Amino acid sequence: MQKQKYFHPDLVPWKRNVLFQDKAFSSRKLLQELPRTIHSRTVSFDAAATEDEKLTVGVIGCGHIGRQLTNVLLKTVSIPPENLQISTRRPDSLVELRKLGVRCVYDNAAVANWAKVLFLCCLPAQLPNICLEIQSKLDKSCIVYSFVSAITIPRLKTLLNHTNIVRPQYQFVEKFENIWGENEEVPAALRNSSIIRGTCPYNSLGGVILNVKWLEGLCYALINACTSRGVFHSQVLKLLNKLFLSVHLESCKTDPASCPKFQLTDFMNKSYVRNLYKKRPFPWFDLTTVQTKETPFSQHISATRALQDHISLLYCESFGLSIGEEELPYISTVLQPLEEVSD
Repeated sequence: MQKQKYFHPDLVPWKRNVLFQDKAFSSRKLLQELPRTIHSRTVSFDAAATEDEKLTVGVIGCGHIGRQLTNVLLKTVSIPPENLQISTRRPDSLVELRKLGVRCVYDNAAVANWAKVLFLCCLPAQLPNICLEIQSKLDKSCIVYSFVSAITIPRLKTLLNHTNIVRPQYQFVEKFENIWGENEEVPAALRNSSIIRGTCPYNSLGGVILNVKWLEGLCYALINACTSRGVFHSQVLKLLNKLFLSVHLESCKTDPASCPKFQLTDFMNKSYVRNLYKKRPFPWFDLTTVQTKETPFSQHISATRALQDHISLLYCESFGLSIGEEELPYISTVLQPLEEVSD
């Protein structure tokens, strides 16, 4: 296996652009599935839904990252413009977004208070002041997704006084095949089969590997979203299986027993599961701990080749790329979490 090195993704412009491939996937899956939670009080993209039911998405910062993300949210995830708000120091410059119906303001606290999912796309130097503005406005169930480089998860937890935070972590290999090109916009990259293959989980082809702890954070974020609405854990497992294991390998047809299914013990320790009533939600999870410590899910996904293959297949098919089972990328040893050091 190639020697792995850790680099700052924003130091190299083409890496910064292609990392949006995985970010787009995470945003897309998270935001598309939250409205489909199996519960009468779920959130919705439906224009007829009440304000309490709508999935509202806020973006703080609209520089290069914020603009790219906004384009993906509107064009790929298909979030209605009225369900999206942006806070930036120069809202008047976002003329095209305003014409589409996106509310663009310079009011971080108001956007944070309104959003059910909040993306942080500001500069690292701006983050401490922004966190002071918004920390008292965040609802406990609000999912904060940080794209701010160089700010670790423990530091984010301290600055925001919030635990429902997701932050992608990347690893880079020293030698790789340059499949990226330069200055390609995200919507175009999402149609490029080489880039889709290169960013597929567990594939080091393009030199960028999304750490498995990101997927773990995403799963537990969905669980917390369900817990906040009182959804029983049995229904949550059905949702997770539908979301992550809906695309099957050919081998699943010939050997159904080999097809993975999520169980309670994949997310909680056995002693807790034994004492959990059937008609109860999952407990609330601290996502900052989930992404920095080993969990039952870490152990399960690291030891289950079939689960890794299903996730890789789902990733490709989510972008319209059908691949054969023999093409599935695989790294023999699943990468361990990046070490997070408190600031």
